Amino acid sequence: SLNALIALDGVCTHVLQFCTAAESTDWLQAISTNINDLTQENASRNLPIVHMGWVCEHLQGREVEPLHSCSFLALRGSSLLVFRSPPVTEDCWIQTKFYLGLLQDGELRDSEPFCFSVLVGHGQSFCCSVELGSELVLWEKAFQRAVFMEVQRVRSKSYMCSSQGKILCFTLDFESGFSCSDSISKKTIWKYKFSQLKGSSDDGKTRVKLLFQNSENKQIEMKELEFANLTAVLHCIHSFIAAKVATVDPVFVNSQSFTQKYMCSS
Repeated sequence: SLNALIALDGVCTHVLQFCTAAESTDWLQAISTNINDLTQENASRNLPIVHMGWVCEHLQGREVEPLHSCSFLALRGSSLLVFRSPPVTEDCWIQTKFYLGLLQDGELRDSEPFCFSVLVGHGQSFCCSVELGSELVLWEKAFQRAVFMEVQRVRSKSYMCSSQGKILCFTLDFESGFSCSDSISKKTIWKYKFSQLKGSSDDGKTRVKLLFQNSENKQIEMKELEFANLTAVLHCIHSFIAAKVATVDPVFVNSQSFTQKYMCSS
């Protein structure tokens, strides 16, 4: 079993060969744990960094064989940053923003079980993999924390939309839920709690149908809206709902010491 060690500058420096796969896994786990510990120790000295570490990026290409490149990822606030080597100074932090909403694709490649993809607001997918299942779990939890913390920070998000020829303002509010208002008069046309959303569908382009249950007569009411940036809106809805659910999940809240500190300071 062969494994390569990558130096701080991103250059492959040594190749390690082990007699058995089990021995290789043990060494990989030990090295990974040490790197994660040192990385998170460094992260605490900077702005809020949820998680960062090495991944294998799957590049888009026309070749038959897939292209791979070692990249250093960092979740910092509401941004996903991609580096060719770890940032060692503040000048290195050139940020690439991502919209609220990160989706993991568990069926990306059968031959590479520890893969995940990050789907940003404009629809582009960033695919990568890690060496160990334990690393994949860390990234999954990190994305959950990042989204939760960003929703806690912004509290509400509004998008311009149209419905039946009228220009409206669609708002997601962490406390009150969904609402839609006239873009000129600002008068609220309708509003629902998160718990009243019973279903949704979209055409994959600009239109979405939201199904809400009326709190009084229990009837389902459909609201059809059209957005110029539908993907971003859907991701934002998913993120707000996920964050709302997380607040009533004591297992999640109690396990996130970073998140608790953030909530207390917000």
